[in-house]
Order: sequence, then structure tokens, then C-alpha cells
Amino acid sequence: MSYPIVTIITVNYKQPGVTCELLDTIAQLKYPNLETIVVDNGQLYDDSFLFKYHLPGVKVINVKENVGFAGANNIGIHNSSGEYILLLNNDTEIEKGLIKGLLKVFKKDKNIGAVSPVLTYYDHPEKIQFAGFTKINPLTGRNRLIQKHRNSATTTTPYIHGAAVMIPKTVIDKCGLMPEEYFLYYEELEWSRQITKRGYELKVANHLQVRHKESVSTGKSSPLKVYYQNRNRIHFMRKSKLKINLFIPFYLLFSVPKSLFRFLIHKEKDKMKALIDAIKDGLIDPKYGAQQIT
Repeated sequence: MSYPIVTIITVNYKQPGVTCELLDTIAQLKYPNLETIVVDNGQLYDDSFLFKYHLPGVKVINVKENVGFAGANNIGIHNSSGEYILLLNNDTEIEKGLIKGLLKVFKKDKNIGAVSPVLTYYDHPEKIQFAGFTKINPLTGRNRLIQKHRNSATTTTPYIHGAAVMIPKTVIDKCGLMPEEYFLYYEELEWSRQITKRGYELKVANHLQVRHKESVSTGKSSPLKVYYQNRNRIHFMRKSKLKINLFIPFYLLFSVPKSLFRFLIHKEKDKMKALIDAIKDGLIDPKYGAQQIT
């Protein structure tokens, strides 16, 4: 039996303890042809010794500048030798059989471009966080996580989940790297669109699970999260051309006032500022193509 090289890539951003917990679970895997890369993003000091203590042989790449989730993963991909790339959030924990299970999905269909396992909540592993996505609503610019058990072994999804996804290196070579202009949030949706435009299908492996400690890096609701989710929501909708002339009025007249009122009631001025900055950068900053909006 052949075992293709699989490279696990995870990004650490000021959460070394969380990353070490992931490395502990990777150390328990029995897959014989495995490479693991930690991209230490925004790192001023070299913590290689710490990561190598938990997983001897791990490759650590220190990046002094914060290059974002997409940029850091792309650095890992550039430095990988795997035939298959498995991207894992550092706030996930995996179990034996995951890698072989994901590889079997690709062997059954050469037209598959990427496969995500089911994500469950770490503290409540019986509850599903992700078993696929719905399509983006052209009015609201949002979609939903599918959070229920599926009967079939695999199901098609319009978007992969960036917290855990395996992609053949050949697909990345054809479709491009994770789009870095998003920096944080929505990048996996844009990447999914790049992959499906090339004719590939995206799948969820319903028989495989990864536990996810959601939002450890950015917090369940933080100004950082408010900013990037809103800025990139605008950016994604503009690039997708999904009835942008419907989305912008709905967003500005309904979504924004609702959020501002909620932040005002809770006296969260930092989040109010983050939202206003996100709108300004998403609609006005020419870096994100605001001149294209009519």
C-alpha cells in the first residue's frame, strides 16, 4: 500500500499553548508519511524548541510580521513537500484515522478538489459545528453552517471550512493559493470559489470528525472579528457580483444600524469603531476596488 506525503499546516498566532495541544494529538497519529509545519505568525521570538518538544521533527517557520491567516497558510504551502495539504486551525484536535479517511475520499473521485471533515464543538463533541455550508444569500451576504448529521458518506458543499481541510497540491497549483487580500475571514469562501470555477467539487466527509475550540485566537466577539468579518463581507460580495446593488442598500440600511444599536446598548465603543472602519475600508478604500461600486 502506498502512502502519499501529507503535510499538515497550522498557524500559530500568540497561542503557543493551544498549538502545543494540537501537536500532541498529531504526535499520536500513525500515518507513516507525514510532515507537519507550524507557521508562527507575528512572532518576535523563536519558540521552535517548545513546539519540537511536543512534536519532534516539526518544521517551524517564524514570520515576524502578522501576514494574516491566508498569508501564513500560503507560507506553509510554499515550504511543504506534501502531495496533499491538510490545513488545520491550531485550535483543533484530531484523532487517528483522519488522514487515511480523507485520502480515501480523493481516491474515489478524481474530480474532488478539497475535503473537509465534520467539525464538532470541543467542549460538546456531540454537537456539530460544521457539516457543510449553505450558499451565500445574495441579499444579506451571509450563509449558514449546516449543523446536523448527514446520512451519506460524503456530501457536496459550496464552501470548504478553513479550520480543517485537505487539498491535493495539484489542485492548489491549478487554482492558486488562498487569497491573501482577505487577511482574516471569508478567505476560504473565495478560495472555494476559485476551486469550483476550475470544475472541481468540494466535499464534506461525514464519517470523519475534528474537534474545534472555536475562536480561540480572535475571541468569540472582538473588535478584530467585527472589522474583518464586515470588511470582507463587502469585499466578497463585490468580487462575486452577487446582486451587489441589492446587497449594499440592505447592508447599510438594515444590517449596520442593527449592529451599531447593539454595540451602543452594550457600550462597546471599540466594536462600533471597528464596524465603521470596516465599512469605510470595504466601500471607500481603493485597495479593495471600491471604485467599482455603482
